Amino acid sequence: MNVARLNSSHVAPYRALMLEAYDLAADAFTSTAAERADEPESYWIKRIADPSGLSAAFGAFNGHALIGTVALEFNAKPKTKHKALLIGMYVSPAARGIGAARALLTAAVEHARSIDSLHSITLTVTEGNAPAIRLYESAGFRAYGTEPMAILTPSGFKAKVLMWLPLNPRP
Repeated sequence: MNVARLNSSHVAPYRALMLEAYDLAADAFTSTAAERADEPESYWIKRIADPSGLSAAFGAFNGHALIGTVALEFNAKPKTKHKALLIGMYVSPAARGIGAARALLTAAVEHARSIDSLHSITLTVTEGNAPAIRLYESAGFRAYGTEPMAILTPSGFKAKVLMWLPLNPRP
């Protein structure tokens, strides 16, 4: 298994993996497979290789097969460009247990640390997703709040735990 930065040539396997994620891990995401299935290729390219530089995506590969992914979104607004948002963390069920999620998270955090203007990463994780919360905490993320009723799932409303990781020291 290896982790690499994704580019526009990865759009088809990335789209397929994320549609799987929205279907198999529905409670982890605010989007559904049905709503994302109709998105044009340009949507997916922007997620992994935004020409404006406002995103960076990483993939875990087993040979040539994309088995996991995570992305960072950046903000161009002067008052919020100091933070990145970690989104779309997913590892295919058949590939779990080999360290792909940790490797993806490490790649994303290292990339964020390489950007001097970034000072923190934020993320949300569905309350009750203990493995994900443990992973993020092991990387230094800390919860700073909970958004009640953040998503409506077939089993009812679920909260999102808000987490953050400080990066580079303030200027």
